[in-house]
Amino acid sequence: MISNVRLRDLPTFIRTTDADDTMLTINIKQCELDAPAADGILLNTFDDLERAALDAIRARLPNTLTIGPLGPEVSPPSYLPSLTSSLWKEDDRCVAWLDAQPADGSVVYVNFGSITVVTREQMVEFARGLAAAGSPFLWVVRPDMVRDGVDMLPVPEGFAEEVAGRGLMVGWCDQEAVLSHRATGGFLSHCGWNSTVESLRAGVPMLCWPFFSEQVTNCRYACDEWGVGVELSREAGQEEVEAAVKELMGDGEKAAAMRRKTAEWKEKAASAGAAGGSSQRNLDRFVDEVLRAYSST
Repeated sequence: MISNVRLRDLPTFIRTTDADDTMLTINIKQCELDAPAADGILLNTFDDLERAALDAIRARLPNTLTIGPLGPEVSPPSYLPSLTSSLWKEDDRCVAWLDAQPADGSVVYVNFGSITVVTREQMVEFARGLAAAGSPFLWVVRPDMVRDGVDMLPVPEGFAEEVAGRGLMVGWCDQEAVLSHRATGGFLSHCGWNSTVESLRAGVPMLCWPFFSEQVTNCRYACDEWGVGVELSREAGQEEVEAAVKELMGDGEKAAAMRRKTAEWKEKAASAGAAGGSSQRNLDRFVDEVLRAYSST
């Protein structure tokens, strides 16, 4: 578990100093009453990643099983296209554009998730920062992403021309394909859990700009516990974005250390999901228990 936890590191839905807070009370009751009654609590994580926290959880809820990181091997087959976790239509230009990039690990991938909304002012600051940083970038900008200025361009006028040839903006993409591509070298993310685990699985270091829910906790883990991220302030403007991108994509000591750590976590994630790995054993155990229960009825 995180040492020296700050109030702002707690998930926003239980971030309170009121012991009688409604959401805190609901979560406590779920842990004390509902969770122990479950046949199994399956988590998309792996033992090495959160060992201390998992040990604490299992002391109270021994039915907790890690089966992650979940990836393409558990995705629906192609003949079931309706069964997908993607909320938006993917742009098929992404991989071809990445294929055309000459240098491995040179591209910054930018995606703030499927539901986060930002102001146009924030978009403009990030656009200017990305342009000034100089690295090629692939930026996912959903149609509903900007909460104000719906009749205005979400980025500064002339931005597309300024970054032509080294910047691609799309409405959505196959994130796992982008993160696993040899050209992708950094991920500017909102730190949602799926994105965080997918980044670790692919061995890609992160720039963390969390918004709400557990994203702030994931950010603290990525930056301080796992050594794979750099946090951007909520008020990050052009200069901070530019400096952070340059630091992440550069050859400095911190960037090199993050790349080493992400490589280590990538290897551990692969081991967990491989035959005989912790997550594979847990999944086999759960399936066996379900089959045993079914056969006895």
